[in-house]
Parts: sequence; structure tokens; C-alpha cells
Amino acid sequence: MSAPFTLRPYTDADEDAAIALWRDTWQQAYPSIDFAAREVWWRERWDKELVPNARIVVAEQDGALTGFVTIDAEGYLDQLVVAPAHWGTPLATALVDEAKRLSPDGITLLVNTDNARAIRFYRRNGFVDAGGDVNPTSGKPVLRMEWKP
Repeated sequence: MSAPFTLRPYTDADEDAAIALWRDTWQQAYPSIDFAAREVWWRERWDKELVPNARIVVAEQDGALTGFVTIDAEGYLDQLVVAPAHWGTPLATALVDEAKRLSPDGITLLVNTDNARAIRFYRRNGFVDAGGDVNPTSGKPVLRMEWKP
């Protein structure tokens, strides 16, 4: 039986594992996109936008990084990433609950409109639809979702 996961604050030593997890997870969700080709962009965004401006909580299980969530001071959840082997487990809910604890006044996020699995997950976890939007990077339609206590 696997050890339970633990949540802890991100450290700089987690960067390579977080980047690899992000790339591999999104590659599984969107196999037609070459996420390996976007890795330089992601690292730059990670180092210049997310790490300095968001609290990042990572999940570990059996010594491996299995997920993370980013939440900034304004309550914007930019990334919720869970290793595909852990989809459908309590891990994602634990990360969202941690984001709620860190942002008790509310959370907003954008989710791709074609990501029905994620939309269902957020709705089950108390998020409501708050309008449509467009992803500023991809130009693809996204759903704005909110959680209020």
C-alpha cells in the first residue's frame, strides 16, 4: 500500500519536478499539443510570474511530487496540477482545500471550456460559473469560475 500524500510549501528544489509534472499532466490532457516545446516558456513564467507572486503548495507521495496548486494574494488559482496516476483520488480536493485555506475570502480561476473533467471537479468543490473569457496566451475560450465562502 502506498504511503499517504503530504502537503508542504514549495521550495526551489522542487522546480524541475514541478515543471516535469506540469508538462506530463497537460500532455496527457491535451495530447495534440506539444508541451515539451513550451517548456522554456513555462520555466520563464514559473520563475518570473508564479514563484514570486503566488503561494505554491506541493503534494508528495512516496518521495515523489504528485501535485501542486498555486494561489496568489488576490485569490487567483493559476495552476492545479495532479499527476494522472492520481486523478480521481482525494489529492486534487486536498490541494483545492489548501488553496481555500490560503485564500479564505474567495478564489477565481480560468478553466478551458473543453476540459469537462476539470469543470465537473471544480463544481463539486463549490465553484460556480462566473462567465466566459479568453485565455490570454492561447486565445482559446475559458470559463471563469469562482468560489466564495
